[in-house]
Amino acid sequence: MAQRTNLGDADCSIAQALDVVGDWWTLLIVRDAARGLERFEEFQRELGVSRKVLAERLKLLVEAGVLVREPYQERPVRHAYRLSPRGRALLPVLVALQDWGDTWVLGEGEMTATTDEASREAARVHALRGTRLPELLLPDRFGELRDPVAPDTAYTVLYCFPGAYARAESYPPGWAGIPGARGCTLESCTYRDRLAEFTAAGATVHGVSTQRPDEQREFAEHERLRFPLLSDADLALTAALRLPTFRAAGVSRLKRATLVVSRDRTVREVLYPVRDIEASVTAALAAVRGAP
Repeated sequence: MAQRTNLGDADCSIAQALDVVGDWWTLLIVRDAARGLERFEEFQRELGVSRKVLAERLKLLVEAGVLVREPYQERPVRHAYRLSPRGRALLPVLVALQDWGDTWVLGEGEMTATTDEASREAARVHALRGTRLPELLLPDRFGELRDPVAPDTAYTVLYCFPGAYARAESYPPGWAGIPGARGCTLESCTYRDRLAEFTAAGATVHGVSTQRPDEQREFAEHERLRFPLLSDADLALTAALRLPTFRAAGVSRLKRATLVVSRDRTVREVLYPVRDIEASVTAALAAVRGAP
């Protein structure tokens, strides 16, 4: 692909970055690679792009170091395309674009930690039913990497929350005024108090936020939580599932949503938006108990 920037843009990082990812198809390829797609046919089926255009964009992204091309079959030779560390560094860009689209294109421009039941954002999240969560690892509150899907129980309940802190002064300014932001402590403590019921039903509970592990650890110890909190500060899970976010205090934060995921990594149930926190915990438990 020919370079588009002029000499005056040689020192402009925005212009130089757009030479790599400033094309409709390249960013969508990065989006789908974050979702776990790896093979040429998978990208083509998902995007509906011509083979010629797709081959050109994949070549560009490999040459730019955004994707790594690795053989997975010898006869005939076929390659998989995976995000490199440079490619994963683009995930916050994708999430910021999605947040902007949810807020200003699909929404009315208000900062909110929730949505309307009939919104297109809610439809996107509900469409996760039946999809497969790609393999990835997230640090727990001790910094140890964990699979968000528990390997030793039939189901994992992943409840995504905006942020919870042990000290009231740690919350971002104006937090209580953001629709849907309040209630994270109540949600975690309700799962804590009903954890035995989930265990008896064959489910593991994981909480997920974009907070740092040390922030999660302080909160978990303060509230005596007995299940893992996982940090998606790098936005790997958020980008993989295109989970809805909002920004507060300069940080992308997950909107409150709950996923019930089976051991084979398939999303079986989605609760979003979550308006009544205690009712959502009851609904998650009912989904686990009623699963085939």
